[in-house]
Amino acid sequence: MLAGPGSQILTPPPMPREFRAAWVATVDNIDWPSKRTLSVSQQKAEMIRILDIAKGMNLNAIVLQVRPSADALYQSKLEPWSEYLTGQQGKAPSPYYDPLEFAVSEAHKRGLELHCWFNPYRALHPAQKGPVVASHISKTNPEIVRRYGSYLWMDPGEPEVQRRSLQVVLDVVKRYDVDGVHIDDYFYPYKEKGPDGKLMDFPDDRSFRRYRSGGGHLARDDWRRKNVDDFIRDLYSGIKQEKRWVKFGISPFGIYRPGYPAGIKAGVDQYADLYADARRWFAEGWCDYFTPQLYWPIHQTAQAYPALLDWWLAQNQKGRHLWPGNYTSLTSPSEKNWPAQEVADQISITRQRGANGNVHFSMKAFLQNYNGITSHLMNGLYAKPALVPASPWLDDRAPNAPKVDVESMGDNQWSLKWRPDGDNDVRFYQITVQVGEKWGTPSVTSADNLKIKQPSGAVTRVAIAAIDRTGNESGQTVVRLR
Repeated sequence: MLAGPGSQILTPPPMPREFRAAWVATVDNIDWPSKRTLSVSQQKAEMIRILDIAKGMNLNAIVLQVRPSADALYQSKLEPWSEYLTGQQGKAPSPYYDPLEFAVSEAHKRGLELHCWFNPYRALHPAQKGPVVASHISKTNPEIVRRYGSYLWMDPGEPEVQRRSLQVVLDVVKRYDVDGVHIDDYFYPYKEKGPDGKLMDFPDDRSFRRYRSGGGHLARDDWRRKNVDDFIRDLYSGIKQEKRWVKFGISPFGIYRPGYPAGIKAGVDQYADLYADARRWFAEGWCDYFTPQLYWPIHQTAQAYPALLDWWLAQNQKGRHLWPGNYTSLTSPSEKNWPAQEVADQISITRQRGANGNVHFSMKAFLQNYNGITSHLMNGLYAKPALVPASPWLDDRAPNAPKVDVESMGDNQWSLKWRPDGDNDVRFYQITVQVGEKWGTPSVTSADNLKIKQPSGAVTRVAIAAIDRTGNESGQTVVRLR
């Protein structure tokens, strides 16, 4: 709807599209909660601060770790509460609240997407110091859990492990209004050394023997890769059957194999060591976004950021999103002490190459503003907001423009209220205010109302667009106030 003549530009320019996210790690209290002894009010305050900083620096998504080690940072009937939340595995927050429900609600209030990050196979991290409770999988199903180095690991070759991890993820997708599901680079574990200093093989003799005795003919390495392939494919399919709009993202190790591409000479061989055929998953389109962890500086030749980014872009046969992961926490003076410009240059290269987003590890870098990274991005590449890119393979139908009611309150005050026009999947609204003849910076919100008070009556128009759960944007409904 356009209202009123005049010389002003009647509709604001479109917002740019770019995924801007940060991982919020809960394992060992890396990002949130900062301690296992925090009260509920302190936990909530920390989460609010994370979301406020994310919003303030024009990020548009948070990737929150909710299952570090067969445990839960949300209410679950399948797995125990995480020690990282309450200091004791199996102990619920008191007074009770559901941290995931809280985080989803508060993120959406700020126009931020919330993606849930799961570890599908890790059963126990050595950072856990307290006892393992009776409801943990290592107690209820010890026959499918293996000790490997200092970790406990669910055996990916066990059908019950595959079933259990699928069930856990889909339970969250069904019960929570999340925007995405995310898994990282932990499939079969990174190689551990034994007491003799030699690399140990993963102890899956029993599950492999069962496979071969049942007629299986694959060599063990190929069988391991198939186990992971099957899980990735089935997880993608399961998410889409439950809620098609929930995006699935994978964040594998950044190097497919040494030598891919030529000149990349060093790094873990995830295909041979983690049994992760990440190139296949991307090429097959078993995800909606792909976030290879490109955790090296631009000019480190053996793992050069631009060369790896170009190689992964070339594998994108299904036209999915490529949103590389950046090791932004290496701006910490206690880590690699990268200058903030290194991260900014990586974002610039990502844009130049045609990828449309980045995911930063981890939120702590922005919370503590290592080497000025937060302010550097706020005043530079992230100075203005951006919408999450749309995913047309999920849904390419734009919602109708919202219906808007305007009421003059007198004394240059107005009340605006809006609602979807026949669409039930609207996630956010884009609001842009025109002052005089100039459109201001747009904002994204889940709110359905706005009050405007301008002493001089300078606000002339307000434009409102609906954005659905897969990122499609409606036309603008523009209302004239003067």
